[in-house]
Amino acid sequence: MSFYETLAAETAIERARLLSSPIISDCLQGRVQQESYLAFLSQAYHHVRHTTPLLMLLGGRLPERLSWMRPAVAEYIAEEIGHEEWILNDIAASGGDAEAVRASAPELPAEVMVAYAYDLVNRGNPAGFFGMVFVLEGTSVALALQAADKIQGALDLPNKAFSYLRSHGTLDQEHTQHLASLVNAMTPEDQAEVVRAAKVFYKLYGDIFRALPTADDILKQKEVVPCN
Repeated sequence: MSFYETLAAETAIERARLLSSPIISDCLQGRVQQESYLAFLSQAYHHVRHTTPLLMLLGGRLPERLSWMRPAVAEYIAEEIGHEEWILNDIAASGGDAEAVRASAPELPAEVMVAYAYDLVNRGNPAGFFGMVFVLEGTSVALALQAADKIQGALDLPNKAFSYLRSHGTLDQEHTQHLASLVNAMTPEDQAEVVRAAKVFYKLYGDIFRALPTADDILKQKEVVPCN
């Protein structure tokens, strides 16, 4: 068994917990509300806009034993730069206010996940960053394309409202083998840090999903009649 396969096996419980989030169940059942999709895109913007800065920081923080990974980090930067603008375009195409999202602050779960990622690169073992990559890319491969189809079917939104989900679902499938080759080549000590970080990021990323409003939450709000 390769280390990448071991990584998937050792984080299976955390992955299952993330995938059991109510908002994901809503989505896969076609029960998603427009407000839920816009909330998801808003929080996605707030963490995706840090992807390129984090990768650039990572490239400079890699210790000598991991210097062989710098070309791969440079490739990630080239492929990920500007993706937050795709999300803003999707928000506008879905009936949301993209500029209001750009100017807004993240909800606490997204802010905590981003802060942990910066802390990991700055203060911890930078190899652990690839635990985050494993979580985000793996979740995207598992859900993004299917979720886009379900959301579009439920909300009757145009194709241009799904550039982030559909592009990442495809790109991250291509990235999986690349990530596997990187983590398989690490030392056992660095691999252990990837496992530890992946478990943490499954929790933090899952918290973002669990904080999103479900279909039931939104329908209940719509049923409330203000008192005169």
